[in-house]
Amino acid sequence: MPLPPRDSELIQIMDTELARTTHISGSWLACRPGCTQCCHGAFAINALDAARLSSGMESLRQSNPTLAARIEARAQSWLAEHSPNFPGNLATGTLGKSESEQEAFEDFANDAPCPALDPATGLCDVYEYRPMTCRVFGPPVRVEPEDPTNTALACCELCFIGASEETIAACELHPPHAFESEILTELDSNIETVVAFALIAPR
Repeated sequence: MPLPPRDSELIQIMDTELARTTHISGSWLACRPGCTQCCHGAFAINALDAARLSSGMESLRQSNPTLAARIEARAQSWLAEHSPNFPGNLATGTLGKSESEQEAFEDFANDAPCPALDPATGLCDVYEYRPMTCRVFGPPVRVEPEDPTNTALACCELCFIGASEETIAACELHPPHAFESEILTELDSNIETVVAFALIAPR
Protein backbone atom coordinates (compact mmCIF):
# COMPACT_ATOMS: atom_id res chain seq x y z
CA MET A 1 0.00 0.00 0.00
CA PRO A 2 1.61 3.30 -1.10
CA LEU A 3 2.24 5.99 1.47
CA PRO A 4 -0.09 8.99 0.97
CA PRO A 5 1.82 12.22 0.18
CA ARG A 6 0.09 14.07 3.02
CA ASP A 7 1.66 11.75 5.59
CA SER A 8 4.75 13.96 5.60
CA GLU A 9 2.58 16.90 6.60
CA LEU A 10 0.99 14.83 9.36
CA ILE A 11 4.41 13.88 10.74
CA GLN A 12 5.63 17.49 10.60
CA ILE A 13 2.59 18.63 12.62
CA MET A 14 3.07 15.79 15.10
CA ASP A 15 6.80 16.44 15.53
CA THR A 16 6.17 20.16 16.09
CA GLU A 17 3.57 19.40 18.73
CA LEU A 18 5.85 16.88 20.42
CA ALA A 19 8.70 19.42 20.50
CA ARG A 20 6.37 21.97 22.09
CA THR A 21 5.21 19.53 24.76
CA THR A 22 8.75 18.33 25.43
CA HIS A 23 9.90 21.90 25.99
CA ILE A 24 7.04 22.65 28.39
CA SER A 25 7.46 19.36 30.26
CA GLY A 26 11.15 19.83 30.95
CA SER A 27 12.53 17.33 33.46
CA TRP A 28 9.07 15.87 34.12
CA LEU A 29 9.41 14.00 30.82
CA ALA A 30 11.78 11.12 31.48
CA CYS A 31 11.94 9.92 27.86
CA ARG A 32 15.56 9.65 26.72
CA PRO A 33 17.50 7.66 24.08
CA GLY A 34 18.05 4.16 25.43
CA CYS A 35 14.90 4.11 27.58
CA THR A 36 13.07 1.14 26.07
CA GLN A 37 10.19 0.35 28.43
CA CYS A 38 7.64 1.44 25.82
CA CYS A 39 9.41 -0.67 23.17
CA HIS A 40 8.16 -3.95 24.61
CA GLY A 41 4.82 -5.57 23.92
CA ALA A 42 2.81 -5.84 20.72
CA PHE A 43 0.32 -3.13 19.82
CA ALA A 44 -1.98 -2.55 16.88
CA ILE A 45 -0.99 -0.13 14.13
CA ASN A 46 -3.30 1.20 11.45
CA ALA A 47 -2.87 1.08 7.67
CA LEU A 48 -1.15 4.48 7.57
CA ASP A 49 1.42 3.44 10.18
CA ALA A 50 2.03 0.22 8.25
CA ALA A 51 2.45 2.08 4.96
CA ARG A 52 4.91 4.51 6.58
CA LEU A 53 7.00 1.67 8.02
CA SER A 54 6.95 -0.21 4.72
CA SER A 55 8.00 2.91 2.82
CA GLY A 56 10.75 3.54 5.35
CA MET A 57 12.07 0.02 4.94
CA GLU A 58 12.13 0.44 1.17
CA SER A 59 14.25 3.57 1.64
CA LEU A 60 16.59 1.73 4.00
CA ARG A 61 17.02 -1.14 1.55
CA GLN A 62 18.38 1.41 -0.89
CA SER A 63 20.41 3.61 1.47
CA ASN A 64 21.56 1.08 4.08
CA PRO A 65 20.86 -2.51 3.00
CA THR A 66 22.89 -3.94 5.88
CA LEU A 67 20.72 -2.21 8.46
CA ALA A 68 17.55 -3.13 6.56
CA ALA A 69 18.62 -6.78 6.55
CA ARG A 70 19.21 -6.72 10.32
CA ILE A 71 15.79 -5.22 10.96
CA GLU A 72 14.12 -7.77 8.69
CA ALA A 73 15.97 -10.62 10.42
CA ARG A 74 14.70 -9.44 13.82
CA ALA A 75 11.18 -9.12 12.41
CA GLN A 76 11.32 -12.63 10.96
CA SER A 77 12.58 -14.01 14.28
CA TRP A 78 9.81 -12.16 16.10
CA LEU A 79 7.20 -13.66 13.79
CA ALA A 80 8.67 -17.15 14.04
CA GLU A 81 8.37 -16.96 17.83
CA HIS A 82 4.98 -15.30 18.14
CA SER A 83 3.01 -16.09 14.99
CA PRO A 84 1.58 -19.38 16.36
CA ASN A 85 -0.52 -17.27 18.72
CA PHE A 86 -1.24 -14.41 16.31
CA PRO A 87 -4.94 -13.55 16.54
CA GLY A 88 -5.52 -12.80 12.89
CA ASN A 89 -4.56 -13.69 9.33
CA LEU A 90 -0.93 -14.83 9.13
CA ALA A 91 -0.89 -14.60 5.34
CA THR A 92 -1.66 -10.87 5.37
CA GLY A 93 -0.63 -9.93 8.92
CA THR A 94 -4.07 -8.44 9.51
CA LEU A 95 -5.37 -8.53 13.07
CA GLY A 96 -8.74 -10.18 13.56
CA LYS A 97 -11.75 -8.12 14.56
CA SER A 98 -13.87 -10.73 16.31
CA GLU A 99 -14.41 -10.39 20.05
CA SER A 100 -12.39 -13.53 20.76
CA GLU A 101 -9.49 -12.36 18.56
CA GLN A 102 -9.44 -8.95 20.20
CA GLU A 103 -9.41 -10.56 23.64
CA ALA A 104 -6.56 -12.85 22.57
CA PHE A 105 -4.56 -9.85 21.36
CA GLU A 106 -4.60 -8.36 24.87
CA ASP A 107 -2.28 -11.19 25.97
CA PHE A 108 -0.28 -11.45 22.74
CA ALA A 109 3.51 -10.95 22.88
CA ASN A 110 3.15 -8.60 25.85
CA ASP A 111 6.81 -8.74 26.91
CA ALA A 112 8.44 -9.11 23.50
CA PRO A 113 10.86 -6.36 22.40
CA CYS A 114 9.86 -4.57 19.22
CA PRO A 115 11.81 -5.92 16.23
CA ALA A 116 12.67 -2.34 15.28
CA LEU A 117 14.58 -1.95 18.56
CA ASP A 118 18.35 -2.37 18.33
CA PRO A 119 19.19 -4.42 21.44
CA ALA A 120 22.78 -3.20 21.42
CA THR A 121 22.03 0.53 21.46
CA GLY A 122 18.50 0.67 22.87
CA LEU A 123 17.50 2.85 19.91
CA CYS A 124 14.75 2.47 17.33
CA ASP A 125 16.20 1.64 13.92
CA VAL A 126 13.13 3.07 12.14
CA TYR A 127 12.62 6.08 14.40
CA GLU A 128 11.92 8.42 11.49
CA TYR A 129 9.11 6.14 10.29
CA ARG A 130 7.72 5.01 13.65
CA PRO A 131 3.95 4.56 14.23
CA MET A 132 1.81 7.28 15.76
CA THR A 133 1.45 5.31 18.99
CA CYS A 134 5.22 5.57 19.48
CA ARG A 135 5.17 9.30 18.72
CA VAL A 136 2.57 10.12 21.37
CA PHE A 137 3.74 7.81 24.15
CA GLY A 138 5.34 9.53 27.13
CA PRO A 139 3.69 12.97 27.48
CA PRO A 140 0.16 13.33 28.87
CA VAL A 141 -2.50 12.48 26.28
CA ARG A 142 -6.27 12.17 26.52
CA VAL A 143 -7.50 8.69 27.39
CA GLU A 144 -10.51 9.10 25.07
CA PRO A 145 -9.57 11.72 22.45
CA GLU A 146 -12.83 11.16 20.58
CA ASP A 147 -14.82 12.35 23.62
CA PRO A 148 -14.28 16.11 24.22
CA THR A 149 -15.98 15.86 27.62
CA ASN A 150 -13.46 13.34 28.92
CA THR A 151 -10.46 15.25 30.27
CA ALA A 152 -8.68 12.24 31.77
CA LEU A 153 -5.00 12.17 30.87
CA ALA A 154 -2.51 9.30 30.79
CA CYS A 155 1.27 9.34 30.48
CA CYS A 156 4.20 6.95 30.78
CA GLU A 157 4.58 5.69 34.33
CA LEU A 158 8.20 6.83 34.31
CA CYS A 159 7.21 10.42 33.56
CA PHE A 160 5.66 13.16 35.70
CA ILE A 161 6.39 11.31 38.94
CA GLY A 162 5.18 13.58 41.76
CA ALA A 163 3.75 16.19 39.40
CA SER A 164 0.45 17.86 40.29
CA GLU A 165 -2.65 17.39 38.15
CA GLU A 166 -2.33 21.01 37.08
CA THR A 167 1.25 20.49 35.89
CA ILE A 168 0.31 17.37 33.98
CA ALA A 169 -2.64 19.11 32.35
CA ALA A 170 -0.45 22.05 31.31
CA CYS A 171 1.86 19.63 29.46
CA GLU A 172 -0.87 17.84 27.51
CA LEU A 173 0.10 16.63 24.05
CA HIS A 174 -2.45 17.30 21.30
CA PRO A 175 -1.98 14.75 18.50
CA PRO A 176 -3.53 15.64 15.10
CA HIS A 177 -6.11 12.85 15.27
CA ALA A 178 -8.57 14.50 12.87
CA PHE A 179 -5.92 14.99 10.19
CA GLU A 180 -4.73 11.41 10.59
CA SER A 181 -8.32 10.20 10.18
CA GLU A 182 -8.63 12.21 6.96
CA ILE A 183 -5.59 10.48 5.48
CA LEU A 184 -6.82 7.08 6.64
CA THR A 185 -10.10 7.77 4.85
CA GLU A 186 -8.13 8.43 1.67
CA LEU A 187 -6.38 5.08 2.11
CA ASP A 188 -9.80 3.44 2.38
CA SER A 189 -8.46 0.75 4.69
CA ASN A 190 -9.47 -0.10 8.23
CA ILE A 191 -7.03 -2.96 8.65
CA GLU A 192 -4.75 -3.20 11.66
CA THR A 193 -1.53 -5.15 11.97
CA VAL A 194 1.62 -5.20 14.13
CA VAL A 195 5.05 -3.67 13.52
CA ALA A 196 6.78 -6.95 12.61
CA PHE A 197 4.59 -7.57 9.57
CA ALA A 198 5.10 -4.00 8.31
CA LEU A 199 8.88 -4.35 8.50
CA ILE A 200 9.35 -7.42 6.37
CA ALA A 201 9.75 -7.33 2.62
CA PRO A 202 6.51 -7.64 0.61
CA ARG A 203 5.53 -11.24 0.07
